[in-house]
Amino acid sequence: MGDGITLRRAGPADHDVLGAVMYDAVHNGPGRYSEAQRRAWMPGPRRGPDWDARLAGQIIMLAEHEGEIAGFMSLAPPDYVDFAYIRPAWQGRGLFRQLYNKIEDMARASGQTRLTVHASLMAQPAFTAVGFAIVTPETVEVRGETLDRFAMEKRLDG
Repeated sequence: MGDGITLRRAGPADHDVLGAVMYDAVHNGPGRYSEAQRRAWMPGPRRGPDWDARLAGQIIMLAEHEGEIAGFMSLAPPDYVDFAYIRPAWQGRGLFRQLYNKIEDMARASGQTRLTVHASLMAQPAFTAVGFAIVTPETVEVRGETLDRFAMEKRLDG
């Protein structure tokens, strides 16, 4: 793989750094949400027992470069892409597609015929590029702020 990136499955020892990757992506990457919306969405890096429990049942693929996690994507069985975050310094290098292809391969291997996601305004173009279609635009309230996002779906049976 180019850029010295390796893909691997994440384990419990990676959970805290995954929370830091999310925080970095939300707060330091290009965005279409205000600072107040970003703070509401992610007031701090996720960590601790609730975070560990949320990730415990998921299949998580991460992209790593020289020991640093550049991004990750997760599949909450059976068919929900729960997390997809790339550190700002690694965006635009094809990591999203590489991680997504691994997630889709695993979903197909388990017999899934579709994948679903709730994509942020930043993630929606990347999900569209790998074949997802918008099912419906949504607005959610998080800590007193409203955030627009998209419910999306990709059929795998074709």
